[in-house]
Amino acid sequence: MANTKEVRKQIASIKGTQKITSAMEMVAASKMKKTQDNMLKGRPYSLKIKDVITHMASASSEYPHPFYEERTAKKACFIIVSSDKGLCGGLNVNLFKQAIAKSAELNEQGIESCFALIGTKASGFFKSVGGQIVAVAEKLGDKPNPDDLIGLTKVVLDMHKNGDIDQAYLCSNGFVNTMTQQPNVEQLIPLAPAEQDDKISTHWDYIYEPEAKELLDGLLTRYIESLVYQAVVENNACEQAAKMIAMKSATDNAGDLIKELELLYNNVRQAAITQELSEIVGGAAAV
Repeated sequence: MANTKEVRKQIASIKGTQKITSAMEMVAASKMKKTQDNMLKGRPYSLKIKDVITHMASASSEYPHPFYEERTAKKACFIIVSSDKGLCGGLNVNLFKQAIAKSAELNEQGIESCFALIGTKASGFFKSVGGQIVAVAEKLGDKPNPDDLIGLTKVVLDMHKNGDIDQAYLCSNGFVNTMTQQPNVEQLIPLAPAEQDDKISTHWDYIYEPEAKELLDGLLTRYIESLVYQAVVENNACEQAAKMIAMKSATDNAGDLIKELELLYNNVRQAAITQELSEIVGGAAAV
């Protein structure tokens, strides 16, 4: 059985760790509010432009944009959004599992995969498993700048333009609420049309000003960039929420462990006192 000195040392060490996890929980809670505000600011624009773009996919356009084109798929690129820091539970691991499962599914159909990675955790993971990495963006911070993501997005779009890939997927965590973060794998390219409405099932199109090609080339590129940026902002909110929950769980677990060690300490101390009394009584009897 451990002696009282060792148990006291363990208790002091765990109490120190508990203070750190408690402080990290409060920091994550504070940051979560800011990241949620940033996420909610951009979400209405992101949802509205998505409605417009998917509606345009149903039009009989004079200019069929390559992003709407269904090709025979030979290769797909996954844009994976992760956190730069750890200690956020299974947030990143659950997302990586879904991305790998989708990649394996495509591989069975004879479609190869490559990866464009956002976040240090994704970069480290996919370098270790040996995936083909075409672009990396790291250390974007709690308030990412859209300009920092344009380079990575352009690499993926240029690969599609040059015929190096035929499909693109965006893998990120969606913020449901503080307790729930949902990993999503969403197809970016080709863009899927909106569900058909009976009222607009006839031949129709938008009126474009200026030319359809000029407008669609710019609009669809900005649309893909906005989706990637919104995914990064939303992932930041998920990261802080997951970190807050993980640190709270760690703090609670440390408290339970301290209670167990204090009980052990009392038992060890009681056993030592009992043994000492037995030795005194035994010595007195011998005299």
